Amino acid sequence: MGMTAFEKITARAAGLSSVKPGEFVYPRADLMFLHDGQVESTKIELDEIGITELDDPSKVVFVTDHEVVYSTPKAAQRGLRIREAAKAWKVDKFFDVGQGGHGHIFPIEMGLVGPGMFIYANDMHCTNFGAVGAVALRVGTEIANAIAMGVLWIKVPSTIRIKFTGQLKPGVYGRDVGYCLARNLADRAYGGVNPAYRVIELAGNLDQFDLAARVALINTATEVGVAHVFIPPTREIVERQSKAAGRPFTGVYSDDDAEYEAEGEFDLSCLEPQVALPGGPERSVDLSSVLGRPINHAFIGSCGSGMYEDMLVAANILRGKRIAPSTRMTIVPGTVATARRLSEEGLMSAFQEAGCIILPPGCGPCAGAKSGSLGPGEVSISTAAVNTAGRMGDKTSEIYLGSPATVAASALAGHIADARVIAA
Repeated sequence: MGMTAFEKITARAAGLSSVKPGEFVYPRADLMFLHDGQVESTKIELDEIGITELDDPSKVVFVTDHEVVYSTPKAAQRGLRIREAAKAWKVDKFFDVGQGGHGHIFPIEMGLVGPGMFIYANDMHCTNFGAVGAVALRVGTEIANAIAMGVLWIKVPSTIRIKFTGQLKPGVYGRDVGYCLARNLADRAYGGVNPAYRVIELAGNLDQFDLAARVALINTATEVGVAHVFIPPTREIVERQSKAAGRPFTGVYSDDDAEYEAEGEFDLSCLEPQVALPGGPERSVDLSSVLGRPINHAFIGSCGSGMYEDMLVAANILRGKRIAPSTRMTIVPGTVATARRLSEEGLMSAFQEAGCIILPPGCGPCAGAKSGSLGPGEVSISTAAVNTAGRMGDKTSEIYLGSPATVAASALAGHIADARVIAA
């Protein structure tokens, strides 16, 4: 019996010739990521048990992306502790304020992550790395054990294979696919299987998705509890990551006789633009069912829609127009490199002339309302990763989610709107 790509990558990391679902194995990660909300507590935890050195500091990555602008003395102190930890542990892959951007995007952009890699991270949206054919598992606070010992045990998850058929209609984007996919998974649409701690492997008509679209559609499925989402990398993506990294990567692909817990199909040709209702990204509905809902706030960015291509879609809709007087809009480029490119190409000016607020690269308002917060009863539409009550401010506020196109069109209209109509 053959193996899935996930199983092959996991077997290699565990030093085994093969693995199968249900087995307990001990993979050694190629990289281990901690964001700024986890470093200080991890340092305290390891200090308390006398661990002062990491197993392999060269495999550890620190990322400052949740609280890029210190708004309180406590936040500034936390930043100081992170720098102290990086120095004490000899972590040279430390991307501090202004040096990288969003930790689920810039490692892809710069080639730090590539096809075939096995990764541990404390944050669940590390599954973004599946967009380039890597495996990344969220391990939460167990990241302390990972960086101290270099290894963790995992139970090999089973895999659900979903084949995309058909072509997307004009005006439908990768993020729309992601919202609908999350809803289908939550509804157990594929073999009746609960997606919790399963790998989702995508197949079929994938060539229509560029790298940014792959990140966008992967990001939302994470919210229903999957272990990982894997997209087999194209030759172009393998070459791109190899060039960015300055070293060769090799794509890993599932065997024809690999065994799956469930299989299903997703007809992309029937999909309309989607909006996720407040309460969860999987609460996806057709955009037409919520048209006209007044909004106070719009936000484009986050780990799901912070790449250059996402910003370009929004800028093209906003260019030469002004957002509604009743709406404030925040733009957060995903990475420092993207922000630089937006500036060089005049897209920053397009955002500013439309009346947008531009924040430094990072998570932006999606990071627990550390910036751009919502007030009581306010309504937002955004490309954030999460839209549970209180995520971006007051618990009585409401957060709808949409693609960058839908969010930009809604900001112009002052209510949830269809970008295909705005652009017509």
